[in-house]
Amino acid sequence: MDKNKIAVRYGMDMQQMVLDLMRYADIKSELHDGMKIALKPNLVVAKEPSSGATTHTEILEGVLMYLKESGDYDVTIMEGSWVGDSTRRAFRVCGYDTLAEKYGAKLLDLKKDSFHIYKGYRVCDAPMQADYLINLPVLKGHCQTTMTCALKNMKGTLPDTEKRRFHAEGLHVPIATLGTIIKPNVTIVDGICGDLDFEEGGNPIPMNRILLGFDSVLIDTCVCHMMGIDTDEVPYIGLAAKFGAGSMDFRDDTLIELNDASNAGRLPLLSRKAKQLARYTDEREACSACYGSLIHALNRLDEMGRLGWLDEKICIGQGFRGVEGCPLGVGNCTAGCKSSLRGCPPRADQIMEFLMEHMG
Repeated sequence: MDKNKIAVRYGMDMQQMVLDLMRYADIKSELHDGMKIALKPNLVVAKEPSSGATTHTEILEGVLMYLKESGDYDVTIMEGSWVGDSTRRAFRVCGYDTLAEKYGAKLLDLKKDSFHIYKGYRVCDAPMQADYLINLPVLKGHCQTTMTCALKNMKGTLPDTEKRRFHAEGLHVPIATLGTIIKPNVTIVDGICGDLDFEEGGNPIPMNRILLGFDSVLIDTCVCHMMGIDTDEVPYIGLAAKFGAGSMDFRDDTLIELNDASNAGRLPLLSRKAKQLARYTDEREACSACYGSLIHALNRLDEMGRLGWLDEKICIGQGFRGVEGCPLGVGNCTAGCKSSLRGCPPRADQIMEFLMEHMG
């Protein structure tokens, strides 16, 4: 797989999705027996993944399954939850302790790890000493940095005292600098149901997708497009590119879809905020991937104070196939609408542009 590309797999069978992505990327070719492999999920708080806060257990298991079939490695699942929460409790809540025992992996609470100083910042030793680092962030919103994904997930490799310092310094420059210190070999993004706004979960949005890429800056740029966020709103991305951590050169052909988004599955129950945004939609049998993009777009328009300018409800879903005459539609299934945005799924930034063109 070209390391300047990002692969995405839609669906609900998370273990199989991860296996498909890792096999497609031929991760095995980069490994050899005896390697120290570090898995860095997002366990910012001790909450179940369905909250939209933490990396799904099934995704972690998919990685462990792939590693088991590929060779004999020294595997450690490592994380340091945010200040004030317990990593050990998060391991238990998410079932990581059971997985570690099942696959012969180790669990390491980075809050208890030693550290060294790099470019003026304390970074834990274990991730720096790994032969191969697999980053497993969650695609989600963040109340201070607008979004969080690949780059910011590395903040969990810091001692608690350094996490406090990152906040004191405004997060963006430290996160960008950290991106030049610790570069994951591969990143597998949990885009199943990340929270719409907050790092700690509570308003999950079903998107039912997993991404794989090698460049953290490129991945975060891609995720911004998916969430309808301008990268200028997330300064650490541009800074990380400027500092040499990666590339922001995201193009339409950067994303490689391994399957059609119609396989993403139907919508589960929506969270409170998603339900509030859903009143602007006419949803009929919509796939999670397409509907999630629309909700992200509506949320961004709401934050801009422009959502009330919509005069018509937005049609979405397979139930609109062959239906003609509706005013506005999003996704290939709504091709019969008077005005329709093609895509399966369209990105949130594309939906925002389309809707703003049709606002009263």
